[in-house]
Amino acid sequence: MNRWLKSSLSLALAGALLAGCTSGGGNNGNNAGSGGQTGGAGADGQGAAGAAEQTAYPLQTDKQLAYWAELPGNLVGVQPSLDEVPFFQEWQKRTGVKLEFASPPSGQAKESLNMLLASGDLPDLIEFNFLDGFPGGPEKAIKDGYILRLNDYIDKYAPNLKRFLQDNPDIDKMVKTDSGSYYAFPFIREDEYLRVFQGPIIRQDWLDELGLPVPETIDDWTATLRRFKEKKGAAAPLSFVSKPRFFQESGNGAFLGAFGVTRGFYQEDGQIKFGPSEPGFKDYLELFRGWYAEGLIDKNAATADGKALDGNIVSGAAGATVANAGGGIGKWQPLVQAKDPKAVLAAAPYPVLNKGDKPKFGQRNNAYSPEGIVAVTTSAEDPELAVRMLDFGYSEEGRLFFNFGTEGVSYEMKDGYPTYTDLLMKNPDKLAPAQMISQYARGSYNGPFIQDKRYAEQFFALQTQRDAVELWQQTDSASYNLPPITPTAEESSEYATIMNDINTLVDEMTLKIILGSEPLDAYDDYLAKMKSLRLDRAIEIQTAALARYSSR
Repeated sequence: MNRWLKSSLSLALAGALLAGCTSGGGNNGNNAGSGGQTGGAGADGQGAAGAAEQTAYPLQTDKQLAYWAELPGNLVGVQPSLDEVPFFQEWQKRTGVKLEFASPPSGQAKESLNMLLASGDLPDLIEFNFLDGFPGGPEKAIKDGYILRLNDYIDKYAPNLKRFLQDNPDIDKMVKTDSGSYYAFPFIREDEYLRVFQGPIIRQDWLDELGLPVPETIDDWTATLRRFKEKKGAAAPLSFVSKPRFFQESGNGAFLGAFGVTRGFYQEDGQIKFGPSEPGFKDYLELFRGWYAEGLIDKNAATADGKALDGNIVSGAAGATVANAGGGIGKWQPLVQAKDPKAVLAAAPYPVLNKGDKPKFGQRNNAYSPEGIVAVTTSAEDPELAVRMLDFGYSEEGRLFFNFGTEGVSYEMKDGYPTYTDLLMKNPDKLAPAQMISQYARGSYNGPFIQDKRYAEQFFALQTQRDAVELWQQTDSASYNLPPITPTAEESSEYATIMNDINTLVDEMTLKIILGSEPLDAYDDYLAKMKSLRLDRAIEIQTAALARYSSR
């Protein structure tokens, strides 16, 4: 494993220099074909009958597993690596399994993983969004021999996850492919309350000082950002993260949604649509092009990462963004308040064109969210051990641990309610609750476990956070969002090639038009290029995948 760790760290650095690399093309011949042979599940994906073998923790083993995962955003600048995070140290003690960690540079997980996969020198476990982030999706990752089909392993060695999926057939439907393949240990938002957590955030104190209402329409936002620039000296009135792509959070429909589109695929009137090819996307480009030229958007918007956004918000260079209630409002409020005691970060609704309209799109996750999921690779020397270790997160003890950490340290049980301690909620070092919870638990982000509503009831300690979640829930996104659909193994290579080219084109178009290096009318040429790259075929594949999902 030491050889793998040294190799993976080198690859992570190389990956940062090769952002254009695509995965799936350099398959390791030693592993080819092994991925699809482990499962014996039938069409329903449940595999062999019979109860899985219960695991007693901690496991008695001297083996260790190599684990590849990105450092959580809340810990960037707080902890240097996963090895130093108390949660990950305690996780190893609870399960009895030693883990050897490697992480890609912040914001470069996809590029680094491409390099890792191309090398063929894989860790035992990879924490990565194989549903959306791997070209061709999980079926292709299995077919290409990178990750294992987990059906038989879950049947035999993961009783906790198996029981949960049997008790929740609607979620079970989400976490497997059309062919019934389980491909990773999932992150589950079991309660509806946990599924909306992101939206527009604004300096409420600036609005109050300037006598402005909370902006609702695009025109409101234009007027508000102008006043922020002119009256508050904001150098980056609207700031956001553009890693790995420009305005990353816009994929949920923030600002784009006002024009009836998102950054990706959605369904409308029984049809699959791709936002960048719809007329509303050009309107969005026109808006942001004008805002950028006027200095209403961060001048470094093309390259801004999480640290840059933090700096803009805390310094007062920015007065608005799109972020999470916890990792945004919760993290920044004490920091901005330390600089300005009157500072208040609050939510604004998803923008619309006409006052009184209900936002068409907004962030809303499904019960199954593919972020933080963990796959077992075909290089794993002891996949049974890996599966038993991962199943801990779905046990009663594991659910408490993942959500709340260690009793007596990060939480106390009060009248049967796991209550975060002052170490996390009123940290003496002035770290925000979002940062402290992420050190001792995973309730505030994601991972291979079932999220607990009681985490959010405490995590959203501020009334502004609770108000934000309620406000951001007021959209029609549930009617338009797609479920976790997947292409077939036969479709995956074709779909991956098409969408790699199209997404690269859309990213190029977005930057060049918004930053002003190409005219707005260049959109029409880009649209023609999208069609020549066989966008219609990608939509056809998505349409077929949605039909298959509906029949699961």
